[in-house]
Amino acid sequence: MTGTERIRTDIAHNARVWNYWLGGKDNYPVDRAVGDRVTRFHPGIGEVARADRAFLGRAVTYLAAEAGVRQFLDIGTGLPTADNTHEVAQRIAPDARIVYVDNDPIVLTHARALLTGAPEGVTEYVDADVREPLRILEAAARTLDLTRPVAVMMLGILNFVLDTDEARSIVRTLMDAVPSGSHLALTHPTLEPELGGEGNVAAMAFWNENATPPITARGRAEFASFLDGLDVLEPGIVSCASWRFAPASEVAQFGAVGRKP
Repeated sequence: MTGTERIRTDIAHNARVWNYWLGGKDNYPVDRAVGDRVTRFHPGIGEVARADRAFLGRAVTYLAAEAGVRQFLDIGTGLPTADNTHEVAQRIAPDARIVYVDNDPIVLTHARALLTGAPEGVTEYVDADVREPLRILEAAARTLDLTRPVAVMMLGILNFVLDTDEARSIVRTLMDAVPSGSHLALTHPTLEPELGGEGNVAAMAFWNENATPPITARGRAEFASFLDGLDVLEPGIVSCASWRFAPASEVAQFGAVGRKP
């Protein structure tokens, strides 16, 4: 089955709805309809999407400019927008190597847009599911040197792995395969009220009844467990909007970066 044949236009899909919230055009009427309904439940959801994207830019900038990372494994790529991982990294380090991973067929059809980068570097795309970490590592090893530090980017992806033990196992498998000096960048939605997470309750219930894939939120302790064994960088686990930035308001999406000692 080709990627085009797998595309469903009769049911909303996360990558396309997220694209809609970010102001993109790679979405269908069903995605816009569901996106608007979710926004009624959670009026700040567009702000969450923009804050998550801004976190990506700040995290990649830190990793490339300050931590000296030259290899990035971006799992749960989503649809191309402005300032994708390779664009941010290769502006700082033109020789940076990036592997994108996603299993959404519409992302696959747009992958060619992700494969244009600095000529000194390398940008590749892998069609795989986050639940297949060994397959991801095998494919990534064709482009990345896994004996040298890698930044593993998992922004807004573990919330689609509904079982927390499975999500932890995925993270452990990935981070066990990369050496000291590697980093893990994470974002994840939460229901915690101090970040305004109450709005996620009805929004996620509606999403799970009307769109795909199903999603879950997690609390601070569960989110922190994904970073076990890593040195969590300052400012720790915060709203992704607040990671190394002073926002006008926070969003109900945790963000953190950990370094493998």
